[in-house]
Amino acid sequence: MRYGFILPGGTGPEQLAQAKLAEESGWDAVFVWEAAYGVDAWSLLAAMAQATDNVLLGTMLTPLPWRRPWKVASQAATLQELSGGRAVLAVGLGAISTGLGRTGEVLDRAERAELLDEGIDLIRSLWAGDMTFKSKHFDVDLSGREDLAEVLAAPLDPPIPIWCVGAWPRPKSMRRIVRCEGLLPVVMEGGGFRTTYPDDIREMAGWLRANGAPANIDIIMEGETKSGADTKAVQKWADVGCTWWLESRWEMPHHSKERLNLVRRRIKAGPPRLPADRT
Repeated sequence: MRYGFILPGGTGPEQLAQAKLAEESGWDAVFVWEAAYGVDAWSLLAAMAQATDNVLLGTMLTPLPWRRPWKVASQAATLQELSGGRAVLAVGLGAISTGLGRTGEVLDRAERAELLDEGIDLIRSLWAGDMTFKSKHFDVDLSGREDLAEVLAAPLDPPIPIWCVGAWPRPKSMRRIVRCEGLLPVVMEGGGFRTTYPDDIREMAGWLRANGAPANIDIIMEGETKSGADTKAVQKWADVGCTWWLESRWEMPHHSKERLNLVRRRIKAGPPRLPADRT
């Protein structure tokens, strides 16, 4: 099991300080929220890349249907260069109820799913050095600017892992995960989401194995622990095949002084490493 911290908010300098503290305190990764408006996630991650040496860095998460995939591809590739190969791209459909506001973005779920699938393919294509891409929603031709594309090594080495939200037991959503390096699991029931349980992860992992997912695919679970010694919540997920625990604090408000102090104290206490992870 590896351990990351999702920073819930704060100013750019405050989150930069939190990332440095996370590395000093033994966390393996730092993730930042990509909002419709606010502290820009990719600018912040670039600063973190220069201020840290070892932690993986990424968004949690990028709502790809509401972004230009070629721009996301260049942002992630630039982060990969600046960090020396420590970028992670986490993507999903986007959550309408968590601060999107009204920006004119596509809200239809089926169309967002198409945009997500095609966006992942377009990003992969650019990272492989192919400057043309055509699909239902995209018609991209950047072949006249190979001089700019060559600035970013193609194919990217090391490649950037893509983690994607997978909704169980939706086959179309799960098939998307087979093309990625990481699963961010959610469970749907009766037209909505419900709590994810260890048995759900066991079933999802079995489905992925049976349907050709990479043998080393990451399965990511998030939640809250009280301290680095609070390993009970983590153990049950490790037992069913999860490879990452992400410490999260999503309750509002994110930016109050009291809230930031609580986050800082939890970061400083270190990850809830299992005994097997300490050897």
